[in-house]
Amino acid sequence: MPGIPELSASFSISSVHLQRMFKFAFGFTLAGYIRSRKLTASLDDLLRTDRNLIDLAYEYGFEHEQSYIRAFKREFGMTPGTFRKTGHIVKITPPLQLYDASQLPDGILFGPDIVMVPQFHVIGVRHRIPFHDSVDLPPKMAKLFWERERHAIGNAVRPDVFIGLTRIPEGGADYSYYLPSVQVRDLNSIPLNLAGDTFPSSLCARFHYIGEHHYYDIDANVARGMYDAIVKFANDPFAKYRMLNGSFYFEKIDVSAYDGTYCLMEWFTPVAEKSAE
Repeated sequence: MPGIPELSASFSISSVHLQRMFKFAFGFTLAGYIRSRKLTASLDDLLRTDRNLIDLAYEYGFEHEQSYIRAFKREFGMTPGTFRKTGHIVKITPPLQLYDASQLPDGILFGPDIVMVPQFHVIGVRHRIPFHDSVDLPPKMAKLFWERERHAIGNAVRPDVFIGLTRIPEGGADYSYYLPSVQVRDLNSIPLNLAGDTFPSSLCARFHYIGEHHYYDIDANVARGMYDAIVKFANDPFAKYRMLNGSFYFEKIDVSAYDGTYCLMEWFTPVAEKSAE
């Protein structure tokens, strides 16, 4: 696992800037994440080898054996020796992928992590989008909805959270349906000229885009860079999960989270575990 200096150099941004973006996106520090991943990486050696703790401490980036033991106990609730003797099940920090910063103007893409998304309902304005316009048109439609149409929706659950839901019809259609929307309690009262939809409970891959700009500046260039990175995930033969046909997916932006410097957009697509097929 590379350290903060190596990561910041690979993205051509300062370590301070990278750490601020990471904390903004995930709510915990990049240094803490790196430490957790190093501790997770040491678990296999603890169980499969009889190597001394001092050797493992040095290999996984700890200056002293005791600092490794203390960090391990904070992370997993037991010492490395106890883990080695008992083989207790522990909760690990899963890896995050950081994609090539050159693909994303003024931002970084982290992901994916795998999450369970409960069923939710949305109301918004449904648009039919030809595939050749599927990158350029949705950001424009999202801004129009947010400025002009969302205020007609009276039963919004989180009125400051934008959801852009995309559905692709079956049967080889050359278009998709895009619904810029907000989440609602139910679909019992849909205003005139608006439409409702339901996203079913789904295991999803979630990507985080963190941009050093206002959320209104999320445009086709950002979307194109995100989709390129997501295609990499979809085509990764070593990935544990596979994307499910791309029949529906959504992006989410909490506009209240904008702090004057960074904005966050999350992108979700249903997945299934490959080994479960």
